Amino acid sequence: MSQRSAFFVSDSTGITASALGKLLEHFPDTDFKQVRLSFTDTEEKVQAAKGRIAQAHEKDGFRPVVIMSVGNNELRQSLKQANAYFIDLFSLFIDPLGEELQQTPLTGTGIAHGISGSNYGDRMEAINFTLNHDDGMTNSGLEEAQVILIGVSRCGKTPTSIYLAMQFGVKAANYPLIPEDFERGSLPAALMPHVNKIFGLTIKPERLHSVRSERRPDSRYASIENCRAEIAAAEHLMRQLGISMADSTSRSIEELSAIILQKVQQNNQ
Repeated sequence: MSQRSAFFVSDSTGITASALGKLLEHFPDTDFKQVRLSFTDTEEKVQAAKGRIAQAHEKDGFRPVVIMSVGNNELRQSLKQANAYFIDLFSLFIDPLGEELQQTPLTGTGIAHGISGSNYGDRMEAINFTLNHDDGMTNSGLEEAQVILIGVSRCGKTPTSIYLAMQFGVKAANYPLIPEDFERGSLPAALMPHVNKIFGLTIKPERLHSVRSERRPDSRYASIENCRAEIAAAEHLMRQLGISMADSTSRSIEELSAIILQKVQQNNQ
């Protein structure tokens, strides 16, 4: 496997540049050493970035890949003087779209992810809601939830909920299914009025056993037999209530979120 440096250069947090970095996953025969250079918003910082790119080129023997999201054209052109392969968000996507629309695109810092717009406020509100409704912390305000994730403990509910809130401004609550729910054969009473907003996550027993063993090794909670029993009971309960579910075993948070967003959109129609 060949090795190569990949730089993510941004004049803000680097979230957009990192998202473009998903392109690297299409080339599994190359081991990319990823370097994130956020807030590269002055000529001095650009020069420092060029120095690091040159060092990586000399060390690797290959010119680095640079994925960049820098709005200022002068800084972009200065950075491109480095000996690297550039994937430039603005020259590839933003500028051509501006030509088609016959508009000059905004290039200010943070524009790409709405750092100062109303969308930012919506996401912050969603994050607060999601953190307050993590792991069944409270039943208050569930009527505001856009989606409620359920599933056995450690199947991925919390990270998926937070990702939905951070990236899409979705108010996502999550609730763990526990043995008492399986014995009763129904969801907790607080969730029943919101069945139409519930989405289930499931997971393969072997994977759940591995995850739980890291937290509580050699416990009944983590045993493969208990994992199998809990998952079977949770899936049976969700099927009985007609709740859609997705397997989180081999899916990324991004993939799970895309599936869940379809349900959220259906509920909003």
